[in-house]
Amino acid sequence: MVAAPGGRSRRHGWLVVLCCLVAILAGIATMVALVATWSKDARSAPITAPATSPTAETTTSTAPSPSATATKRPSKGLSKTARSRLTSTLAGYLDDGSGRLAISVRDLSTGVTFGYETKLTFATASIVKADVLTALLLQAQRAGRTLTVSEKSLATRMIEYSDNAAATALWNKIGGAAGLTSANHKLGLRRTVAGSGGYWGLTLTNTADQVRLLSALTSKTSPLKARNRTYALGLMQSVSSSQDWGVSAGVDDDDSVALKNGWLSRATDGNTWVVNSIGRVHGSRHNYLIAILSDHNTTMSAGVTKVEHVSKLIATALAKV
Repeated sequence: MVAAPGGRSRRHGWLVVLCCLVAILAGIATMVALVATWSKDARSAPITAPATSPTAETTTSTAPSPSATATKRPSKGLSKTARSRLTSTLAGYLDDGSGRLAISVRDLSTGVTFGYETKLTFATASIVKADVLTALLLQAQRAGRTLTVSEKSLATRMIEYSDNAAATALWNKIGGAAGLTSANHKLGLRRTVAGSGGYWGLTLTNTADQVRLLSALTSKTSPLKARNRTYALGLMQSVSSSQDWGVSAGVDDDDSVALKNGWLSRATDGNTWVVNSIGRVHGSRHNYLIAILSDHNTTMSAGVTKVEHVSKLIATALAKV
C-alpha cells in the first residue's frame, strides 16, 4: 500500500510547530520570573544618584570644597583678643611720658587694619618726600609723559638719600603746598596739611593718611599707573643702609621693605625729636602697609629705638603661621 503523497512531511511539520510552541511558552515563563526578580530588587535597593562618567567622577572626588582650598589657610589677621593684647602692650610700653606715638597698619592679605592713637597729628619731617614723589608722578601722568632725566636724578637723591636740596627742587616743581594739596585730594589724604612758606618738612599728617599714601603706591585701583607705582616702590626699596631703620625692624629675612623715614629736631618743642617711619613689608609671612609717627622724643636715637620696638611688635603680631 502506497502512502499518500506528503503524509510524512505533514506529520513532521506538526511536530516542529509543537516544539516551537513549547519553547515560546518556556521563554515567556522565564521572562516573567526575571521581571518579578528585578522588581523585587528595585524595591529593596537604596536610592542613589545617577552614575557619572569616570571623568566626571574623578573631577567631583578631587575638587576641593570652598573651605579647604589649601592645606594651610592664611591667617585671618588680628583677633579681638590679639588686638586688645597688642593695644595693652603698646600702652604699657609708651606709658613713660617720653613722647607721643601713633600707628596705622593695613594687612593686604587679610584686609585687617589696626590703629593706635590714629587721631594724633604729627609733623612729617622727611616722610613727606614720598608724598612729593607721588605728586610729581601724578602730574607727569596727567601731562602724558614720563619723568625727565633731571627729575629722576632728583627723585633718587630725595628718596634713597633723603637729600633736602633735591626735595626742595621737586617741591617747587610740583607747585609747592598747592601742588601737594591738589595731589593729596586725588589720593584721598584727608588730614594732611602741606607746610607753608616752603617748609615742606612741617607738613602735618596722621598715620591713617600715610597708609592711604602707601596704598596709592601699591593698589591696582590707585590713580597712579602700575609703572609709576613700581618706580616709586623701587626707590623706597633702595634707601641707603644708613637710613634702613624703622619699619624694617623685626621683619623676616625674606621680606622686602619699601620705606621712607623722617627725623627732625624742633626748637619749638624744646629741641625734642620727631621720628617717623612708613613703608610696605612683603614676604612669605607678611604683606602689610605701616605708618609709625612719633614726636617729643628726647633724642633721635631714643625715637628710633621706640619706633623699631613697635615695628617688631607689629611684625610678630601680623606674621602668618
